[in-house]
Amino acid sequence: MSERLDFAQARDLYASADFYTLGRMAHEARMKKHDRPIVTYVVDRNINYSNVCVCGCRFCAFFRSPDHSESYVLSQEELCRKIEETLELGGTQILLQGGHHPDLPLSFYEDMLRFIKSRYPIHIHAFSPPEIVFFAGKEGIGVGEAIRRLKAAGLDSIPGGGAEILVDRVRSRVSPRKCSAAQWLAVMEEAHAQGLRTTATMMFGHEETLEERLEHLFALREVQDRTGGFTAFIPWTFQPQNTAIRREPESAVSYLRLLAVSRLVLDNFDNVQASWVTMGPKIAQLALFFGANDFGSTMIEENVVAAAGVSFRLSVEEIRRLIFSAGFEPRQRTMAYELLPAAPAGGDEKTA
Repeated sequence: MSERLDFAQARDLYASADFYTLGRMAHEARMKKHDRPIVTYVVDRNINYSNVCVCGCRFCAFFRSPDHSESYVLSQEELCRKIEETLELGGTQILLQGGHHPDLPLSFYEDMLRFIKSRYPIHIHAFSPPEIVFFAGKEGIGVGEAIRRLKAAGLDSIPGGGAEILVDRVRSRVSPRKCSAAQWLAVMEEAHAQGLRTTATMMFGHEETLEERLEHLFALREVQDRTGGFTAFIPWTFQPQNTAIRREPESAVSYLRLLAVSRLVLDNFDNVQASWVTMGPKIAQLALFFGANDFGSTMIEENVVAAAGVSFRLSVEEIRRLIFSAGFEPRQRTMAYELLPAAPAGGDEKTA
């Protein structure tokens, strides 16, 4: 396949292509981009600085209302403890996210960034587009100004959270108080214009159609054509347990089909990430033959998916063994996909 997929071709492939043929096509596309048999991973920690949120998204089991007995905002002492533990484990970055807290001004987030940067040599990957839209609206400023202020305070890159499905029909049903699809995309385009790299995500398997999943992919591809600012695409399946949406989880086959189609549609994305956090380690290994070239994060801490009753955990050593036993060389990376020095020969992966 040499020509770029259009929407109709992608729909036909997604709906009708043989499962193994689709996987082979995606793997071939992946190997054309990355001909060395390397699979990357990043050592980081997801730190949820607060669980207070007034969005009330129907798919979220993590948030608490401001007056809930389990609501919290992390203290500086607790933030320090989590970051220091991450650095001791060889971590290079933290993923810092919360919700839409009604009482915290933008200065709170600026102060948090400055506090971290003044103490620790760590990359801060923080604040998804819905958070930034919420901060800006609460402050009465534009998104561009909010990003400029956060960047000046120490923000290094922006995660792709809060995308769900980038179609407003779906968003109005599952997350009606969250930013629109156009606003999500505009935050990313503005971040790229200001020199920040970002990731892109998709949470699928709730109340969207096959065509709406493809609309999401093509919207991302259009932005990437203009900016080149996305480093990776990360799709994962909705986890319905403990949420307000009643349905069965997507199957492994459904996940792998979407992953493969993503690799074929997103021809301008260098990296596609497997989701062992939601699918488990063995399906994540299979994902390496359905278009993925990255194993994602070690997830030293993860709270949002865990709140939905899914609790896969992997150490760095386990991730390296899984990559090696799938036939690839494991390499630690940064957020920007720069490779860190390789582990010594004869390391832990030899025991896989």
